[in-house]
Order: sequence, then structure tokens, then C-alpha cells
Amino acid sequence: MIYWRPLVQSDLSRPRGAVPLAGGALWFSQVERLERGRAPQVVPAAEAGSALDVLAAPRADFAGLAMDRPRIMGILNVTPDSFSDGGRFLAPQAALAQARAMAEAADILDIGGESTRPGALPVPVDEEIARTAPVIAALRAAGVAVPISIDTRKAAVAKAALAAGADIINDVAALSYDPALGPLAAAQGVPVVLMHHQGTPETMQADPRYDDVLLDVFDGLADRVAAAEALGIPRSRIAVDPGIGFGKTVAHNLALIRGLSLFHGLGCPVLLGASRKRFIGVIGGAEAADARMPGSVAVALAGVAQGVQIVRVHDGTETRQALRLWQAVNGGEA
Repeated sequence: MIYWRPLVQSDLSRPRGAVPLAGGALWFSQVERLERGRAPQVVPAAEAGSALDVLAAPRADFAGLAMDRPRIMGILNVTPDSFSDGGRFLAPQAALAQARAMAEAADILDIGGESTRPGALPVPVDEEIARTAPVIAALRAAGVAVPISIDTRKAAVAKAALAAGADIINDVAALSYDPALGPLAAAQGVPVVLMHHQGTPETMQADPRYDDVLLDVFDGLADRVAAAEALGIPRSRIAVDPGIGFGKTVAHNLALIRGLSLFHGLGCPVLLGASRKRFIGVIGGAEAADARMPGSVAVALAGVAQGVQIVRVHDGTETRQALRLWQAVNGGEA
């Protein structure tokens, strides 16, 4: 199988014949030809043939948001044990205050009641519902109108969240953990985020291995997209996430970030969720997770430069400022 990775550019001076990336402001005129067992080759974009149709086609709106420019998904963990902010927003009033503040900078709020950090154990369904659904309902009652994502692997949790006012299902297990979650998403007609993972939170960082991490993750996501389509979820309602830090070493994470533009070949919006993760601390010399904001912003902008449509972050205000500057420098919409 041949894979085509667009070599994305943002310069305002485009050569004749440049191909727009996913209907947005970025473009490419060359692609990297990837094939297992062979060295990569940089070739003119035209050599990708019909694959250019998928790479160039505008992405459908996702939860009502146009995907022609980068969007920020703000993270709100209503858990006692998340790796970065565990316990800070477990109390309903604290969660509500934080969510309302984040909505000032974020295009989407992502609310989760189960930590999926390395080593984390599953949370009982009733407890996860009690943590998330009341916060979502309170946000809607308070007039917060931005799309809300429920970060869960479980159908019952997602059903309660959707009833409370959530719009998106964000599943770190890509609909493989709970067999009822995919049919629920199909029946309710809601968008889903499918994330790649290797193993479970309890074991995923024990000894992750890949033959070729970039191509293996691409193939894994392609399989999950096909499985979602078979359940009745159209590709136009699917976003894909390569799963930085979920069964990956530092080297794996860096390879995925360098190669992010490959995932546009799936024909879905691409979400990057690297905020405050351990590899940022390892490389950036920040042991404490809440000291990793500068590195997190740097990685988010690296993703935006490769056409990622959604960045999932803890630091929404800082990311929004950085994104406005990046867009202004590159002639995009701020």
C-alpha cells in the first residue's frame, strides 16, 4: 500500500498548481510517498493521483463548526485523579466556573469524568455520569452555547451527557470499548472523535511497540473509521485523533507529530491532543504537568502548521493568543 503525506505550506505566495489542504488556507505542491519497507520519497503532488481528491476536499462542518480554520477544544476534567488537573474541578461549582471561563477562548468544551492517564482504572458508570451530566446541564442552563463534547468510552455515560446537552462523543477507545456506544452515536446522529490507542490505560505505557508508528496508527484509524461507517456513522461526522501518549513512547509521539499531515488522507478533520503530556515535560524540562503550557502551545502550533483542524488543550486562553499571532503572520483569519 502507498501512503501520501502532503508537505504543507502556509506561505501567501503559492506556486501555480498548488493544492489546497482540506479546503482550508494551507496548501501543498509536494507529497511524501510512503511505503512499508521502502525509503520515503518527496515527489510532485500530482503523482498522488486520485488521493489528491481526498486531501483537497473541504471537510464538513463538525458540530456546526466550519473546519476551514483551526478550532480549540478546551479540556475540563471533573475527576479526582487526572494527570494534569485532577481534583481541581471535581466540585460542581468549580467545574461550572472553569467551563464558563474556558468557553471565552475555546470553540468546543470537552468534559470528562474518567481519567485515562497511564495506570488509571475504570470508573463505575453511575459515578462517571454523576460527575459529568450535571455539569453539562448546568452549562446549558447558564447559557453557554459552544458545542460540548463528552469524553467517555461508555454508552450510558454518553447517553446521559447527550440528554443533558452535549453535542459530540469523544472516545479514546474509538468505539471499541463499549459495543453499545457506536450504535448510540449513529442513532442520535452526533459527531464522534475516534482516537487511536494501544492497550488500555492500565497497561498502555508498559512497552508500546510498532513496526512503523505513523503508518500503523494511520491503518488503525482507517479501520476504526470503517467500523464506524458500518454502524451508520458517516465519515462527515467523524474526526480522528492519533492518540499522542496513548500507548506511545516519546519517540513515537514525535514521529506522529512530525507526520501529522498524513492523517488528512482519511478524509476527516484531524484532532491533536498533546496538551501537558509527559513527553512535553521530558523534552522541555517541566516535571509538573501544570508547568508545561509553553511546550503544549508549541506542539499545538506545530499541529496547526500541518493543517490540524482541532487542538485539544488545557490552556485555552494562551493557545488562542498564540493561534491569533500564528494566523496573523501567515495571513489567515485570526
